[in-house]
Amino acid sequence: MRPLTQYGRLAERHWRQFCPRLVKALEAEGRLREMLLQAEVKTDEELDWLSRHFIQNGLTPQQAHDRAWEMVRERYIFLPPEN
Repeated sequence: MRPLTQYGRLAERHWRQFCPRLVKALEAEGRLREMLLQAEVKTDEELDWLSRHFIQNGLTPQQAHDRAWEMVRERYIFLPPEN
């Protein structure tokens, strides 16, 4: 079993703090790790695609990465807090 990357670890910390019901449900189903790995993969894929897109449109690699991270991080890593 491979360890979580930085994105998976960020997601797990955030989810446990701000989405405890989600974490509890995923743990009960035995799917927490699977969903964290999925969040990693989707984050990596979208970051890569968006970064390349922004570089092609004139941004530096750092600017492209930063902009892509701003767009992607809340889709998979920093989910909205539960009420």
